Amino acid sequence: MLVHLGTGSMKSEWRSSVACIGTFDGVHLGHQAVIREAVRTAHAGELPCILVTFDRHPASVLSPLKCPKSIASLQNNLLMFQSLGVAATIVLHFDAELSRMSAERFLREILLGAVRATRVVVGHDFAMGNGREGTPDWLSARLPTYVLPPFEIEGLRVSSSAIRRLIESGEMSEAAKLLGRPFSIDGIVVGGEKLGRQLGYPTANLARSFDQVIPPNGIYAGRMKTPYGSFLAATSIGTRPAVGGVERTIESYLLDYPGGSLYGSSVELQLEQRLRDELNFPSLTDLTDQIASDVNEVRARLHSAT
Repeated sequence: MLVHLGTGSMKSEWRSSVACIGTFDGVHLGHQAVIREAVRTAHAGELPCILVTFDRHPASVLSPLKCPKSIASLQNNLLMFQSLGVAATIVLHFDAELSRMSAERFLREILLGAVRATRVVVGHDFAMGNGREGTPDWLSARLPTYVLPPFEIEGLRVSSSAIRRLIESGEMSEAAKLLGRPFSIDGIVVGGEKLGRQLGYPTANLARSFDQVIPPNGIYAGRMKTPYGSFLAATSIGTRPAVGGVERTIESYLLDYPGGSLYGSSVELQLEQRLRDELNFPSLTDLTDQIASDVNEVRARLHSAT
């Protein structure tokens, strides 16, 4: 999979392609339907499917105070694109200059010039160019364009905003239905206060690099993908009031972990179910007993689900 930041130095050697363009935050089932249709159309014409996306949400430039938090990292999105059969992804740096680009220029320089698109596949709510002037109807009048209708599950329209609301309310199973997979957090394992180790439950503490939507404080059942494999994880999100914590943290106890150091490692934490609220405890003994109960609950729930 090729990834380009911008198009200035891009020299496409393919003569034509099927283009798919969008922000695709989280690559949910609606996005996947658009991308799969683009890939299917490309394969039918023996052409590459070229996906065009952005390195940040356009609202971060156009309306920073209203910009939604990301559902997934760019890296996670790129891996999803590749798994869906996209031949190459062009990642455009979205800045003030790009936001002022007209739809006509975007079509000429990027879709026709850099991508060499002969067909385009987009979602029903697609728009490009300054002032969102490049609607599906506008694009269809200039280039063969297939527009997918809204994607629904059980009568609910699948959208990034709906998924954010579910995550923010802790409805992880419902969010997973719309995403097509469990919600995940990409992070790097960093050193903490090692209180979990003192209690007999050492945790991996996650540090993140971008403003991602995070579920409410509480205890979650999930899995963590590490360099040593994937493990069931009992995860705490919150301030840890039982030990006098102040800052909000994300830390996971990995079940049946062999013990190799994870410090400095990149990991992916999948949150599948919310077990309970974050609580305070009168003693460390009570806290330890509850952690043991949470770990058993994670094993019972996720083993029965596999």
